[in-house]
Amino acid sequence: MEKITTVYYYIALFSTTLFVLKMLLFSVFGGDTEVHTDFTSSIETETSFDFISIQSVLGFLMGFGWMGLTCIKVWGLPAFAVALISIAFGLLIMFLASYTMYLVKKLNKRVIKDLSKSVGLIGRAYTNFVPNGEGQIEISFNEQLSIEEAVNTTSEEIKAFDSVKVLKYENNRLYIEKA
Repeated sequence: MEKITTVYYYIALFSTTLFVLKMLLFSVFGGDTEVHTDFTSSIETETSFDFISIQSVLGFLMGFGWMGLTCIKVWGLPAFAVALISIAFGLLIMFLASYTMYLVKKLNKRVIKDLSKSVGLIGRAYTNFVPNGEGQIEISFNEQLSIEEAVNTTSEEIKAFDSVKVLKYENNRLYIEKA
């Protein structure tokens, strides 16, 4: 049983070291291609459930190794039971790692803003607007709050946080009035 314990120990130690090293390198230097963030704006997502990846294989090996050691050292189970439990636990960890990456990929959605569809929407002034002046407004597109350039079309001042209504969209600008 001592040889089996050594095998589980080295598998657990090696995979945990690689996992931690991978996490440190990618958190310091970046470059992990599994997750992209781009908020330019259309709702497009390409999510796939990749069961086999470096992350999930390392998760399997860590779960397999550490559970094997636990079954032998703590619970004193026979070799066959240790192997079954270790494989099952490793597969569980592998699935959880894959599912977590799948959920993270779902967060990556590109939202394309069609500002022409904002006519008639109510937002609020983000900056103060002088009469017939320019500034910024907060407005919600596709359930996402966005700050956009706008032009006050009236001869009255609009203060920050006042409600505004979008009258038209032209030349990549929203034309507003106080709501």
